[in-house]
Amino acid sequence: MSDAPTRPAEAAGGAAPPRSNGVVAVLAFAGIVVSLMQTLVIPIVPELPRLLDAPASDTAWAVTATLLAAAVATPVMGRLGDMYGKRRMLLVSVVLLVSGSVVCALSDALVPMIVGRVLQGLASGVIPLGISIMRDELPAERLGSATALMSASLGIGGALGLPAAALIADNFDWHVLFWTSAGMGVVALVCVLLVVPESKVRTGGRFDLVGGMGMAAGLVCLLLAVSKGADWGWGSGTTLGLFAAAVAILSAWGWWELRVEQPLVDLRTTARRQVLVTNLASVAVGFAMFAMSLVIPQLLQLPAQTGYGLGKSMLVAGLCMAPSGLVMMATAPVSAAVSRAKGPKVTLMAGVLIVAAGYGLNIVLMSEVWHFVLVACVIGAGVGFGYGSMPALIMSAVPASETAAANSLNTLMRSLGTSTASAVAGVILAQMTTDLGGYALPSENAFKVVLAVGAGAALLAFVVASFIPRQQAAAVGEPVAEGAAEPAGATAKS
Repeated sequence: MSDAPTRPAEAAGGAAPPRSNGVVAVLAFAGIVVSLMQTLVIPIVPELPRLLDAPASDTAWAVTATLLAAAVATPVMGRLGDMYGKRRMLLVSVVLLVSGSVVCALSDALVPMIVGRVLQGLASGVIPLGISIMRDELPAERLGSATALMSASLGIGGALGLPAAALIADNFDWHVLFWTSAGMGVVALVCVLLVVPESKVRTGGRFDLVGGMGMAAGLVCLLLAVSKGADWGWGSGTTLGLFAAAVAILSAWGWWELRVEQPLVDLRTTARRQVLVTNLASVAVGFAMFAMSLVIPQLLQLPAQTGYGLGKSMLVAGLCMAPSGLVMMATAPVSAAVSRAKGPKVTLMAGVLIVAAGYGLNIVLMSEVWHFVLVACVIGAGVGFGYGSMPALIMSAVPASETAAANSLNTLMRSLGTSTASAVAGVILAQMTTDLGGYALPSENAFKVVLAVGAGAALLAFVVASFIPRQQAAAVGEPVAEGAAEPAGATAKS
C-alpha cells in the first residue's frame, strides 16, 4: 500500500481547495527568485575585478562558488525536507538567499562577495522542495501542470533575470542588484509563511552526516575540475587530481550509502530503471538547454565588424532571451496535458526533439535579431516540455516519503549537464578563433560547432529517454508503493 498522503481533492470529495492556486503561484515565484541567482551577476562579471579590487581569476569565484554551493545543497535540502518538513527547509533556503543577498549588497571586497554568493547558492533546494510540496498538497488534476511550471522555473528565472539584471546594472549602482534580490527573497519568504502549508509526509530518522560530507566532497571535486579545467589546463595535475579524487570519493560514498540504514540518497530507488534513465536524460537536457545561453548573448554582443556579430548591448541580448522564459511558462500546462494523454516519456522525447530543431534552426538563422528571438522561443518551448515531464517521471517511480530527495537528485543531474555544457563550449570557443584588431574572438564556425553539439546533446537525450519504461498515461504522477520494484503502469518493454 502506498504511503502517499490523502490529497486535498480526495479529502474534499474531489473539489479542488481554493488555496491551490495560491500555493502554486507562491512556490513558482520562489523557484523563479532562486533561479535568478544564475544570471544575477552576469552583467557585472567583466567589472568585478575593478569593483572588488581583485584579479579576474579570483573574481570568477563569484560565479563558481554559487555553482558549488548549489550542487551540495540541493540533495541535502531534499533529504532534510523529507525528514523534518519540506516547508521548513523551503523557508530555511529562502532565508539563506536573503542573507546572501544582503551580504553581497554590503560588500566591496572579494571575500564577503564570495561568502554571499555561497549563501545564495545554498538556496537552490527551493525548486525540488516546491515540487515535492505540490505532490503532497495539490489535488491530482492540478499536479501535472503545477509541477511542470515549478520545474520550468529553473529556466524561466534564468531567462528573465538577464535583461532585468542588465537594466539594473546599466542604470544603478551594482549593489542594487543584490538589494533587489534580497527584497524579492523577503516577498517570497512572507508569501510562503502565509500560503504554503507544512506537509505531514515525513520519513523521520537520523540524517546521514557521513553521506552528506562524502557527497559534498565528491561533487565539489567534480564540479571544480569541470568548471575550472579550461583555466587550469585539462591536462594539469590539479584538474586530473580533482577528477581522480571525485571518482574515488564518490565510489566510496556509493559503498557507504548502500550499507547505511538511513542513507542520504537511496541508491536502490535511484537505480530503478525509470529513475536512473530519467536522471541520465536530465544531464543531456541540462547540457542542451545551457548551450543556448552561452551562444546567443555572445553572438548578439560581438562587434558587427566580425561579419557575424550584431554589436548589440547586453540589455538587448537579455531582452532577446527573455521571451524563452515566457514560452517555458506557457508550455508548462501543455506539457502536463501531453503527459496526461500520452505519458511523460512521450513529452520528454518530444521536448528534446524541439530543442534539437531549435539549434538546427540557429545554425542557418543567425544574422538578424529576430532570428535569435525565434530560436530562443523554439528552444524554450522544448525545454518547457522536457523540464515539465521530469517531475512526473520521478514522482511516479518513488514513494511519497522520498519525493524531495529524488527530485533534488534530478535537479542536480540537470546542473551537472549545464556545468559540462559551459566547460565544453568554453573549450570550443577558445580553440576556434578569429583575429579582429589584434584580439582573438570566437569564430563563426566555433559558434556553429557549439550549436551542433547542443543539438547532439538533445538527440542523445532523446535516445536515452527511449529506454524509460512505458507508462500508462493515467498513472502519471501517481506514487508507487513503498519498496515496489517498478513504478505502477510500467511494462517490461520501453
